[in-house]
Amino acid sequence: MNRFFINIALLILIWLTLSSCNSGNESSDTKLIYWCSNNSYEIQFAKIETEKWNKNNRNVSVKYQPVPEGRSSEEIILAAVVGKTTPDIYSNMWQGDVESYAQAKVLVALDTLKGFMDFLNERCDSEVIEEIRSLDGHIYQIPWKINPIMLIYNEKMIADLGSSVPPKSYSDFFRFSAKFQKDVNGDGYVDRWFGYSEVLVTWWQRFFDFYPLYLAASGGAPLVKGDKAVFNNEYGVGVFKFLQTLYKKNYFSKEQLSARQDVFLSEIIATRFTGPWEISHADKFKPKGFEYNFSCIPVPDDHKGPVYTYGDPKNIVIFKTCKNPQAAWEYVKTLIDRDGDLKLLELTNQLPRRKNINTDEYFSGYFNRNPKMKIFADQSKFVRGTDASPVLKEVFDLISQEYEACVIYGMKTPEQAVKDASDAVNLLFLK
Repeated sequence: MNRFFINIALLILIWLTLSSCNSGNESSDTKLIYWCSNNSYEIQFAKIETEKWNKNNRNVSVKYQPVPEGRSSEEIILAAVVGKTTPDIYSNMWQGDVESYAQAKVLVALDTLKGFMDFLNERCDSEVIEEIRSLDGHIYQIPWKINPIMLIYNEKMIADLGSSVPPKSYSDFFRFSAKFQKDVNGDGYVDRWFGYSEVLVTWWQRFFDFYPLYLAASGGAPLVKGDKAVFNNEYGVGVFKFLQTLYKKNYFSKEQLSARQDVFLSEIIATRFTGPWEISHADKFKPKGFEYNFSCIPVPDDHKGPVYTYGDPKNIVIFKTCKNPQAAWEYVKTLIDRDGDLKLLELTNQLPRRKNINTDEYFSGYFNRNPKMKIFADQSKFVRGTDASPVLKEVFDLISQEYEACVIYGMKTPEQAVKDASDAVNLLFLK
């Protein structure tokens, strides 16, 4: 079981802590333990929704708590799985982890619960439902919230380049970048760049460069399908080539700029790939007169059709340690009904993964008050999560290694790097 027994000693230490944290979920089948994210706004959301449930449901009580502290929530959940101290409900599950847990048989097959599929079909479109379906045909996760990755841009800097809109295609992006760099001092020293993406090789950094660009170029195509890598194609190669050119021409910085003050708000860069969390941060810290906006991820020049992006989904699961999965599902429904989704928006500024949210009048008041969030709501129809695979972290890790060699340092051609990543991914499925 890939990654499940890595660093087992560390997991045992975490498990000992979790044993005391979660002892309550064995005491009664009418008391449910719910772990939420340790984000303060989501804790507030969990508190409000749980208190409302407990007030109206005397027979089944719910106790919420933030996921215990650790190096990462993913590591904490893995330790809880190993130690069999999982909560009944968990609402911060990365979609890419679900298949591993499903194959380990530690999750409840939600499509076996009464009323689940009717509710899911009402909430989500058929593409989302198929995306979250596991390889065995069952559904183990509830689509909850997304943070689509888009291009944030400095409106004044774009206007200074003679345009009222940001670059939409690869060639436009190169043209804007070249013109932007001409405005730098004539001494050949570059102290600002048209864009920036983290140069770290860490696998999840590719959610903010390669992966959204690949989804945009390919119309939302998968990376792996049927135990085989399928990204060795014109889109994968094209994205590597696009990004390699940005670094080669110094349009993107190879320096790790994250150690500085916010490089976007301080106008060291003009664009960045980011999500809706940037809105509250930018509005709080932007200098006087600073204006910004969001646009779709750039695409190849011959692209036709909608522009997809990575949705950064976090979903809800029910663990098999739960003694009353049906009751757990009844509670979860209150988190993700229209009232719950509106409360999530208002408290956290995170988008529920709900079809037609951008046109549903129930949410229009919120979007009228938050017009930049409406841009992400419009994009939400064209997002993808991750493929169903038990080795998805390894897939992104292998892609990231070739990304570093090719895109950042130019040691390989895009064609060779994508082929090498694809070949390495295919070896994973032979184990």
